[in-house]
Amino acid sequence: MVDSWDIEIPTLTGKKKRKAYIYLPVGYDDSDKRYPVMYMFDGHNLFDDDEATYGKCWGLADYLDYTETQLIIAAVECNTVGNGRLSEYSPVDFTLRSGERIKGKGKKYMDWLTKTFKPFIDEIFRTLPDRANTAIGGSSMGGLMTIYALSAYNKYFSRGAALSPSLWVEGGEIPAFVQKAKYGKNTLLYIDYGSKEFSNHSVQRQVFANTCACLIEKNVLLTSRIVPGGDHSEASWERQIPYFMAAIGFNAEN
Repeated sequence: MVDSWDIEIPTLTGKKKRKAYIYLPVGYDDSDKRYPVMYMFDGHNLFDDDEATYGKCWGLADYLDYTETQLIIAAVECNTVGNGRLSEYSPVDFTLRSGERIKGKGKKYMDWLTKTFKPFIDEIFRTLPDRANTAIGGSSMGGLMTIYALSAYNKYFSRGAALSPSLWVEGGEIPAFVQKAKYGKNTLLYIDYGSKEFSNHSVQRQVFANTCACLIEKNVLLTSRIVPGGDHSEASWERQIPYFMAAIGFNAEN
């Protein structure tokens, strides 16, 4: 079951409304059981084709219902004004090919998510709120933010799924937040990139490899994949759901 409601993020967009989404697993209403939670970026692209930016969603609720995966998904619509999404979903400043400078507001976003949104979800729904049962995930800029969240907010999140992460924003360098991070015990990360995507950014192949190596050296329990034929689209990310759910420990029987 998926429900949605309007929220505000005052520190980022004032009183402008955007949607928050909650997916509740099969059997939620029939028990008093508590569930792990996965927080996700680009909530409008996860569940409904009619709301998805390009008319195709991940079909995430259909997969979770079919497999009866015992997991809550909490997600928020991105900032749809101008380059607001790029700004909110980046922890660093960067420059687009056009020369436009993007101010990274990822820290403000994650502060809001961990200090306002997560406590609200934990209060309203039957969650398992501890780090061991809290995950984060997203694609593209949301994939970048997933790695950032595991790196800088590791006390909240023990697992993450970063699909096609936009690691190019730092110009080919391993992100500083990865190099500086101290990852907690049993930090699990699934990270992938589509084989058809590497030509999108000239530095992506090398920075992907180097970042993965750095994460392994820091004892992150990493699952890394190059997706055969994978591209930068919701349809491709949908096909990776079984892989990342298994990699971060949310199997159908859980």
